[in-house]
Amino acid sequence: MAKPENIIPKRRSELLMPAGSLEKLKIAVLYGADAVYMGTPDMSLRTKSAFTLDEVVEGIEFAHAHGKRVYLTLNLFTHNKDIAKLPEYIETVKKVRPDGLIIADPGVFQFVKEQAPEIELHISTQANICSWLSVNFWQRAGASLCVLGREVTYAELKEIREKCDNIKLEAFVHGAMCMTYSGRCLLSNFMSERGANQGNCANSCRWKYKLHVRMKDGSVKDLEITEDNEHLFEFFLEEGYRPGEYMQLEEDDRGAYILNSRDLCLMPKLDDYLRIGIDSLKVEGRNKSAYYVGIVARAYRMAIDAYYADPKNWDPRPYMAELETVPNRGYTLAFHDGRLTDLSHGYDNTGSFSAFEFGGQVTEITNDAFLIKVKNKIEAGDVLEFIPPSNHEPVLLRIYEFENAANGKVTTCANAAPETIIRIPLDLFEHENIADLKTHFPPMTIVRKEKPMTKTQGQRIKLDKTVQNLELGKGRESAFTEGRQALQTATLEDNDGRVFKSPRFGVEGCCGKGCNGCLVFWHAPEYEKAREVMKKKKQGEMLSKDMLKILEQARAAEYQEAPQNLKEAS
Repeated sequence: MAKPENIIPKRRSELLMPAGSLEKLKIAVLYGADAVYMGTPDMSLRTKSAFTLDEVVEGIEFAHAHGKRVYLTLNLFTHNKDIAKLPEYIETVKKVRPDGLIIADPGVFQFVKEQAPEIELHISTQANICSWLSVNFWQRAGASLCVLGREVTYAELKEIREKCDNIKLEAFVHGAMCMTYSGRCLLSNFMSERGANQGNCANSCRWKYKLHVRMKDGSVKDLEITEDNEHLFEFFLEEGYRPGEYMQLEEDDRGAYILNSRDLCLMPKLDDYLRIGIDSLKVEGRNKSAYYVGIVARAYRMAIDAYYADPKNWDPRPYMAELETVPNRGYTLAFHDGRLTDLSHGYDNTGSFSAFEFGGQVTEITNDAFLIKVKNKIEAGDVLEFIPPSNHEPVLLRIYEFENAANGKVTTCANAAPETIIRIPLDLFEHENIADLKTHFPPMTIVRKEKPMTKTQGQRIKLDKTVQNLELGKGRESAFTEGRQALQTATLEDNDGRVFKSPRFGVEGCCGKGCNGCLVFWHAPEYEKAREVMKKKKQGEMLSKDMLKILEQARAAEYQEAPQNLKEAS
């Protein structure tokens, strides 16, 4: 469908990021959030919140100093025992001065409105707002913003925006999806006595389940599907309001994931939300890592800014590529186009992973070195990708040894530990401007690296990409079935052996990115032509397929000499 001609929005959308700790709040702010939301464990729905009251105060001061907004959560559903805590909480909130208070309970809403009328009130997604009628109700009650349920389709959202133009609207664009209505889940409580509506969900919907049969004599037995009887059985689920529509239930020796939703990602449709002027674009994930917060914030920040700079030529693909470096369960557009389809669920694998991981974080920049806190094991030959908290290009460094910043000891690997900080000399960045490095990669900068994956994980990522394309109307429908079969086969055959996608030392081949410090690419004679080409490209930009073919031919011809070239170059 063609986009309307008038694509200049009347209002500018903010990027709202989660802050599960003070560190994550600071990273969210530095990496592009316009606002963050957070809460303390006692009076919000986040029993895992890592904030103390002092850190809440520090976080708000930090955000305000950077011109950003902070919203506090008070979105508990009150029991009688909670009411006595409200007066003290509200007095504290008045002192820390957040930019808004997120509330779900009508009683709490009325209490805060009476006791602290100066505080802006936002209605939580837990209130299940899915229509313009509900938005109007809360607006008349005095709310400044309504968070819409994830079940709201884009068509509904557009109508709500048209009918409710004088109140701010907030919509989820990224993060985990619940199998029940906007988080109203009882499965976790039933299975593990952990309250999903108190931020303590056990993710029971993502567990593996086995099929059993109750016999006529009352005994319960496993239903064993073997090569001899598998042709006799097929199992389906039929939902009451969709008679005749069967969802096939499949299970292997590891179980089945019949309730496992993929993660929400509306990046491919983000221009729709920006065009109609949704005030706040919300990312889920207060329990996610600092790596998740930084990379997701940066991707959406760049995407939003690019849209406002040139809406007619906006393209989501480079930002989707960034989001794919963050661990995920596969992405889905969820309810954007209406009801969910089989593409929204992952029936074969519930893992959350990607081909990259958190390598480390800049803690300090000295006159001549970066000091990096190691987050995951780094080995000789790994390429470290420094991700700036800005729209500047990442910088790549292939590294071969690691100096412990505390004692100067040099090793060929660096293990993740709270006390492990390595020193990376700036002179290793032989193709960079050192002054620019110090400016664009400040403390708290995220460093990522490639993660070795099993065959199963590799097939799951391929299937995830197929699903993304099919949801956008691209590709063959049969590719989904083929991808699932390939994943199931890999799952049965996988011996958990993990491999890297790119070469370690350059002797196996060349990734074609021209990383700083790559001894083979920048020194070995067989890559001389490639070096000339790379001088005309920005660092990290892949060489053309033709050039990579030349490199591969050079590798095949010179493979025996490559180790010697490496030794001489070093």
